[in-house]
Amino acid sequence: MITPRLLWKMGAAFAAFGMLTGAFGAHGLKKLPNITADQIHAFETASSYAIYNGLGLLALSMHPRFSTHKFAGPAIAGGTLIFSGSIMTLVLVRDRFRFLGPITPLGGMAMIAGYLSLLF
Repeated sequence: MITPRLLWKMGAAFAAFGMLTGAFGAHGLKKLPNITADQIHAFETASSYAIYNGLGLLALSMHPRFSTHKFAGPAIAGGTLIFSGSIMTLVLVRDRFRFLGPITPLGGMAMIAGYLSLLF
C-alpha cells in the first residue's frame, strides 16, 4: 500500500537523485570517453524528469484526496524509475543494455497515465 509518507520519501529521493545526476551530467559526464552531445542532453533530460516527478510526488503526498490514490503515485514513481533509469543506463553503459531503449517510452507512458489518473 502506498502511503502519503512513502510518496513523500520517494519524492524526496527522486528530487535528490535528479539533482545529483544533473550535477554529474553537467560536470563529470563530459570526461567519460566517447560521450556525445546527444548523450549528455539525454542524461540531462532524465535528470530533469527525476526532479520534476520527485516534486510531483512531494505535492501528491500532501493532497488530502490523492495522497492515497491507488494508481497515481505508483505509476509516477515506477515510470520515473523506468524512464530516467533506462536513459541514464543507456548513456553510461551503452552497448550492454541496448534492450532498454524500447522500454524507455513505457516509463514515459506510465508517468503520463499516473498524472492523467488524477483527473478522475
